[in-house]
Amino acid sequence: MSREQRPNPRLNEDLLFNAAPGGPPRYNRVAQGSVQYVRVAADNGVVIGYVWANDEGEAAGWVVPPGLGAAEINAGAAWLRKLRDAKGRGITPTALLDELIRDTSDIQGSRVVPDSLSEAPNPDAIRRLTNPS
Repeated sequence: MSREQRPNPRLNEDLLFNAAPGGPPRYNRVAQGSVQYVRVAADNGVVIGYVWANDEGEAAGWVVPPGLGAAEINAGAAWLRKLRDAKGRGITPTALLDELIRDTSDIQGSRVVPDSLSEAPNPDAIRRLTNPS
C-alpha cells in the first residue's frame, strides 16, 4: 500500500526578516578622512591590535593583525568593550584615544604602547600595516 506524501504548505512560504533596532551603541566603522590610532600590545610585547578614531564621522574601530593566538584575540575583546562603553558615555572618538593613552589600568594583560599615537589616511592603511601582503 503506497501512501503519497504531501508537502507541508508552510515549507513553501517565504520567510520574513524583520530587523530589530537596538543593540549596544557603536561608533561608525567608516571614517571620513584621516584617522588617529594607537598600537595595543599584550604584556609579552606582541601587538594585538590598533584602536583608530576619527571625530568627523563619529568613527572608531579596532584592527586585529593576522596570525594571533587565541589568548591575544581574546584580549582584544576588552578593547572592543572600551569602544562601546565610550560611545555609550557620549565620548568623541579622539577623546577616547586620549583616555586610553592616559590610563588603561582596568584592562588586564594588554596596554597602549607608549608614544604610539600616529595618523593614517584611513583605517584601510592600518589594515595594510598589519598585513602588508
